[in-house]
Amino acid sequence: MNKRSTLILGLSLMMGTGSNLFAIQQTGAVAAQKKGTVMTGQAKGTFDVKVVPLPQDEKVTGVPVARFSIDKVWKGDLEGTSKGEMTAVDTPVKGSGGYVAVEMVIGKLKGKSGSFTFLHRATMRANTDFNMSIEVLPDSGTGDLVGLAGKVTIIIEGKNHSYVFDYTLPDAK
Repeated sequence: MNKRSTLILGLSLMMGTGSNLFAIQQTGAVAAQKKGTVMTGQAKGTFDVKVVPLPQDEKVTGVPVARFSIDKVWKGDLEGTSKGEMTAVDTPVKGSGGYVAVEMVIGKLKGKSGSFTFLHRATMRANTDFNMSIEVLPDSGTGDLVGLAGKVTIIIEGKNHSYVFDYTLPDAK
């Protein structure tokens, strides 16, 4: 069994039955990296997002977390949809907390079709200090997006959401 298969199997065992979808979707990404030069790019646009609370399955006693589904429609240089799951926690200090999320994107990045996964990590300190890191999960790209890497910055102005996605992608040549 190769390292990738071992990793997927290990993640499946750790995460339970819900991870079977992850393993199945990632199988298409196992293809070898595209050869050629690496293109550096920046994608910009807007997105609409819907965040909905999820049922609290089996909670760990004493861990005050909440789960949410994420549904997005991406517009601009990245066109498509994404679905994800977020786990969030508040602290005893009002306005402080954090979240982690996994978000699977399907669409076109500047005309190149495929899918990939974003990993999110964010913290907020009493509504004054907001730190967010969202990056592409290595080796999650499929189709024309095999080898995609990068980080996205989300800009929230009132109820409007926009993004700047700095990425690299192997040239298909």
